[in-house]
Amino acid sequence: MASITPDIAAIEVTGGVDTHQDTHTAAVIDLVGRVLGTQQFPTTAAGYLALLAWMHGFGRLLRVGVEGTGAYGAGLARLLRGEGVDVIEVDRPDRKTRRFQGKSDPIDAIQAAKAALAGDRTGTPKQRDGRVEALRNLRVARRSAVDQRADTQRQIKDLIVTAPDQLRAGLRALTVKQLIATCASMRPDRADAAAPVTAIKIALRSLARRHQQFSTEIADLDELLEPLVAAINPGLLAANGVGTDVAGQLLVTAGENHNRLTSEAAFAMLCGVAPIPASSGKTTRHRLNRGGDRQANAVLYRVVLCRLRWDPRTRDYMQRRTKDGLSKKEIIRDSAAEFGSGGEGVIEALEVAGPGCW
Repeated sequence: MASITPDIAAIEVTGGVDTHQDTHTAAVIDLVGRVLGTQQFPTTAAGYLALLAWMHGFGRLLRVGVEGTGAYGAGLARLLRGEGVDVIEVDRPDRKTRRFQGKSDPIDAIQAAKAALAGDRTGTPKQRDGRVEALRNLRVARRSAVDQRADTQRQIKDLIVTAPDQLRAGLRALTVKQLIATCASMRPDRADAAAPVTAIKIALRSLARRHQQFSTEIADLDELLEPLVAAINPGLLAANGVGTDVAGQLLVTAGENHNRLTSEAAFAMLCGVAPIPASSGKTTRHRLNRGGDRQANAVLYRVVLCRLRWDPRTRDYMQRRTKDGLSKKEIIRDSAAEFGSGGEGVIEALEVAGPGCW
């Protein structure tokens, strides 16, 4: 007599994982959405392997939906991809779903599995094991140094505003470079730190030297970033208005596996430059896209500003659109959308892995 016990290998299942810093909660569902099990695993290499083996115990694993593949789920996503598992990046459940179903790690894991099964709000996660990931790490350190240097410079100027008249008069007319050099070379008497004039000189010297340290750190990182960006994609640097910083951000936004972006419109949406329909009834219009990667959106804005000043074609475009009644802000927005959606070979230049990936 043939066995009536179902063959585990013939059952197709889908997994979902709710990721956290110390633990991951996994869930497995079948093709009709029935929950087969939930389990919690530690966020270690052994825990990742145990999670995968546990999911395989329910049947043939089709795909796994993982929350936060760019954060707490990065290690798990890397292992699953290495094992040949189809990894789907899923968003967290919306507020309406959470109001009706509650909030817990097993519930979120089940929702991740159902989203991966249904193909609802899913995407292919970035690969984080190539040169673009190295570029991203270096850019994180550089951006932090730039932000902190700017904060330090603002603090120096704030102290000068409230400084005694004689000290303020000698510093307020200096350029930033001169101001930093002058403050860093001050020699206040530390024994007289209780005096306000001496104390503000000590503070200005400390901040100025900190500013110089950040400048040195930024220069050291630039020495690494410039050849790395040129080695990854020299064609992108050849585009008008695109420098190392802009090219680096666009490469990081696209990711190592840029073929996950299936169209030029997808990249424009990722950069937040694709207009959003906002029509109703007899009104037909589009509104500003406030989503997407805001850092990529910012570098596209800088590219347009650069081209409006130096590129004859962009300047002609602005004059033509101005005659059509568009404001400068609308023209800049349209130019950024055109560049971000692949204008002038930008999409082709992003093809790190070679032609035909799109």
